[in-house]
Amino acid sequence: MRRGMIVGLGVAAVIVVALGVVWALRPVPAPSGAAPGGSATSPNPTPSASAPGGAAASLAVGSHAYTIDSGGRERTYRVYVPRALHGPAPLVVMLHGGGGSGANAEKFYGWDAAAAAGGFVVAYPDGLGPQVSAWNVDGGGCCGYPAREGVDDVGFVTDMVAAIERAEPIDTARVYAAGISNGGILAYTLACETDLFAAIGADSATMLDGCAHPQPTSVLHVHGLEDTTIPFDGSPGTGPGRIDGPPVDQVMARWRTVDGCGAETTTVAGVVSTSLSVCPEGRAVELITIADAGHGWPGAPLKSGAGADRKQPSQAVDTTAVMWDFFAAHPRTGS
Repeated sequence: MRRGMIVGLGVAAVIVVALGVVWALRPVPAPSGAAPGGSATSPNPTPSASAPGGAAASLAVGSHAYTIDSGGRERTYRVYVPRALHGPAPLVVMLHGGGGSGANAEKFYGWDAAAAAGGFVVAYPDGLGPQVSAWNVDGGGCCGYPAREGVDDVGFVTDMVAAIERAEPIDTARVYAAGISNGGILAYTLACETDLFAAIGADSATMLDGCAHPQPTSVLHVHGLEDTTIPFDGSPGTGPGRIDGPPVDQVMARWRTVDGCGAETTTVAGVVSTSLSVCPEGRAVELITIADAGHGWPGAPLKSGAGADRKQPSQAVDTTAVMWDFFAAHPRTGS
């Protein structure tokens, strides 16, 4: 498993030298307009490696930004820690779409509120790009600067999760990845190339990684049937990424095979169709389609102002709530 060296800077810097390695974790000031849940007056201690055995102090409660060195690059991410966690907590990694950011994902998709209610930690990593941030998903030429430059985003997410686990008690059997669009594609790549995640949730996405050695993983996929950016039927997308991946049905069939699942059962409620396959060792593969939804995060706030004339996100499904319910029901068990 790949690990980055963590560099840190806080109110007071703490540097530990052990066996010739210097490392620390640093919170940096939250940008203006940060999503609800952060607090400018929250205590913000600097997590460090000074505790016995290399353990770090707990992360600050609320929403804070951090920097880590991964693969020789300075990478950034946000972490939201709710108050009054009890014991090792689940961790959800929320991966923004192309052109987005961790701060935007935190603001618009409602994960902080879900974490406060459900008692888990959320991480919001940032992609890279001089103009448009994106993720390298190790397949299909996707996407943008990270793909062209061979950025190791799997390594970055792996390093980030390791840093959070050093700084906060995390239940390693309940680590999950969620993502939209380019971020949803990366969630599949993470399931293909790491054993970190008990379950993933992908929205408006497909799988581009060749996935030669997939890890048994519970999978939830949400997709609008009117999505033209990453079409459900696998036809070339019309968006800037020109995503040309397999049909979503094929992606689901692949994961049912990986997980050794039973037959699908399908239910329909209005425009929402849900197909569920139950698999050994408590895993599951589930597909939710929305007949009249396009490319977006169903359940996200309706757009107003300048964005109101664009197609609104479907309100037929609360994707964040559905994903968290799925994650909570599918910790890693067995092999």
